[in-house]
Amino acid sequence: MTHLPPPAEELRLLDTELRQLDARRALLLARRAWLITALRPPVAPPPPPPPVRRPETTAPRVQNVLLVLGGALLTIAAIAFTLVSWGRMGIAGRALVLGAVTLASLGSPVLLLRHRLRSTAEAVAGLGLALTVLDVYALHEVALPDTNGLGYAAIASALLAALWTAYGLALGGTRRPTGEAAAPARLTLRLPLPTALAAAQLPLILWAAAADAGAPVMTGALLVTAALDTAVALRVPVRSVCLVAAVGAYGLGGWGSFAAGWLSWTATGPSAVARAAALLLFAAAVALAAAWRLPDTNVATWVASASGLLTVAALGGVPRSSLPGEWTVPGYLVCAVAVLAAVRTRLPEPMRRGLALAAASVQAVAVVWALPPVAVALLGPVARVGRVWTGAPSTAREAVTTVGVPWPPYAATSPLVLVVVATVLAVAVRGTKWRPRATIGASALVWAAALVLPAALDIPYWAGMSAQGLTIVAALAYVARSAEPRPVLFLPALVSSVSLACLSLAAEGTTLGVLAALTVLFAAVSGRSRLAPVAALAYATALACAVGASLGWQSPYIALLVLLVPVVAALLAARLAGSPARVPVEVTGAVAGLLAVGLAVPDPPLLALVLALCAVIAAGTAVREDRRPAGYAATALFVLAAWVRLACWGVGSVEAYTLPVTVPALLVGAFGRRKDPLTSSWTAYGAGLSVTLVPSLLTAWIDPDWPRPLLLGVAALAVTLVGARHRLRAPLVLGGGVLALDALHELAPYLVQMAGALPRWVPPALAGLVLLALGATYEQRIRDARRVREVLGRMR
Repeated sequence: MTHLPPPAEELRLLDTELRQLDARRALLLARRAWLITALRPPVAPPPPPPPVRRPETTAPRVQNVLLVLGGALLTIAAIAFTLVSWGRMGIAGRALVLGAVTLASLGSPVLLLRHRLRSTAEAVAGLGLALTVLDVYALHEVALPDTNGLGYAAIASALLAALWTAYGLALGGTRRPTGEAAAPARLTLRLPLPTALAAAQLPLILWAAAADAGAPVMTGALLVTAALDTAVALRVPVRSVCLVAAVGAYGLGGWGSFAAGWLSWTATGPSAVARAAALLLFAAAVALAAAWRLPDTNVATWVASASGLLTVAALGGVPRSSLPGEWTVPGYLVCAVAVLAAVRTRLPEPMRRGLALAAASVQAVAVVWALPPVAVALLGPVARVGRVWTGAPSTAREAVTTVGVPWPPYAATSPLVLVVVATVLAVAVRGTKWRPRATIGASALVWAAALVLPAALDIPYWAGMSAQGLTIVAALAYVARSAEPRPVLFLPALVSSVSLACLSLAAEGTTLGVLAALTVLFAAVSGRSRLAPVAALAYATALACAVGASLGWQSPYIALLVLLVPVVAALLAARLAGSPARVPVEVTGAVAGLLAVGLAVPDPPLLALVLALCAVIAAGTAVREDRRPAGYAATALFVLAAWVRLACWGVGSVEAYTLPVTVPALLVGAFGRRKDPLTSSWTAYGAGLSVTLVPSLLTAWIDPDWPRPLLLGVAALAVTLVGARHRLRAPLVLGGGVLALDALHELAPYLVQMAGALPRWVPPALAGLVLLALGATYEQRIRDARRVREVLGRMR
């Protein structure tokens, strides 16, 4: 009987057979596809298409070039005929020829348009328009030679503008009647109307020049022409006409506005100022009307801004001629504020935005004008640092300009300008995201006004100092009461305090009082700003120096007084854990310590004391867990103090300077290895041992006596034995190396004597032996390499 496997085993066998059949089928199909591809005849690739020669330009461009060139040649011919051949013909012949050619040129476009030859019609019409100009010129030369040329040109340009306009309208297009969709549209000419508008730019200007009118009349002619161009640009839908009108409006309008502004600025009498103001207001009205009708909001905004600037220039120039020079900028500023009031009206948004931009621009210029006296009031006292306690000046202005800094002219009203702009910022910017920035800007402007006010009013010196002190108190009070103290609110008080401190250097008592008051004020608000403790410590340092100088102390003794500041800084930093002001306070204390060290340099014994005290302060700081690195600074300061003291005692032994470094370094290294046994001996002991062993070895080499080398050898031997006992690499290497070099130094005289006693053939013989040994070693290595190659070659 046939053995039948279990169902599960039979199913596994069937799946295996089916997978093998599928794999065999895929292999056979791939082979079949390759055979079919191999039996097919090769297909040649299609030949590339022959290159097609394309024209380098289009037919319409060729046509336009030919027409323009033909029209230009005909125009040149007509000009040559008029100027050269005119005198050879009689009056009738001349009139007949020019009239016939002009009528033919102006009438031909009608027939050409009917045959739909528009470009040719444009070229012929251009020739006709040029011929009309020649006709006008010929008429003046023959019939009216004695007339004024500019006046004739003004009348002729007006007549030509009217004639070309009528001609363009006569040949203009007509709309297709309703219901005649199939009827072809009538072609029109594009050249006559823009040409007529270009000619219309000249009549008023030429008339003003012919009448020898003054600058106001010429400016009025420019502005009236620009107004007409503006009306045409806004009302006429033809694109070419709008383009010419826009160019005329912007060009002549800008020229006329600049001329009117110059007239307003240079006007000296009420009538001249009134005429210039009327011209500027006319230009402003035209610009405002244009901004009202312009569809593009961005362009409308800029045009409205120009209108606002022209209005300010017109209204601000009226009081300028009758008021002193320092009131010129305030007058324009008041006009700008009045223009800003138009923002609250129901004007369109682009216009209101443009007027606001114009008012803001004038205010920005006014603030820039008021900045030079602020800079003088702020930076002028700094020059007093080199003239300490030379006597108090009489006035506040003299206090800021004593050292050659001139007071700007017309600066008496600069505080008023700053206050007005600050008021506008505080009132105008409400309920927007710009409100915080506007508040900061207004505060800065008020601070600047308060800073420059004493010098601007030229009040007495003590009154100016008091006013500036009150400004600092007010600023610090504002910082103390603000909900979110920010550095930008603290900066005005800090800058004013620096200026006040420099001003106080004029007199001894004033300096002491001001520095003491500033120290107390900034210490009082130290919890509201990270810069306040720094400022308090800085002024405390300056106060310490001033007190020492007032007592007649020398600078080394003043250094002891200055050291009180690092002590206070260290104690304060310990209480400011987690505060952002902690690091600035510590840095300020460190700077004060460096100042104390610098003051004590002339007296070395006192310098050693100052360094030791600084080391004590640093060691006290290093007690805190997060300020352990200050211990390194404390160690370095202690070492420096010891060195300075040893130098003062006249100690010349190198070990006296190096051992105070080696002992603490070895203790720190031993403590580090106890905490981390994986620490390398080089890291723990290398620096400490090198500080003493290396300088002592260098000194022993130049020391002719025997005690130093002997003691150095004993110390190096002890270090080597310690390194061998504890298996430490750094002591073993450093101690052994120093011991070997020290022994070599001691044996050097005997080696020199031995070298002198040897025969002269011994050194060459020793050199020969060394070379033979090297050669034998080299040959042995080559033989071993060959033997290895032979063994490898016999391997199969």
